[in-house]
Amino acid sequence: MIEAGIHPDDILVVDRSVTPQHGDIVIAQVNGEFTVKELALVPEVQLIPRNKAYPPITFTDDTELALFGVVTNVVRQMTRSKRA
Repeated sequence: MIEAGIHPDDILVVDRSVTPQHGDIVIAQVNGEFTVKELALVPEVQLIPRNKAYPPITFTDDTELALFGVVTNVVRQMTRSKRA
């Protein structure tokens, strides 16, 4: 989600009371796996990665999709701890 301004180690604030709309960044569960993607509702429902290295997630009749909430804020630590 680099192109959406979300980087590794960022903390996402998610509001489950917000109804997801086209263009929102959402927390979704697809076939049991959690992901953070941009929600596209037109021309078809897709989850769009905001990183050109990954393709959009499209859905078939047997795909399980659950939307858990809309990302409303990103918390970023300005200095990263050193990793071993």
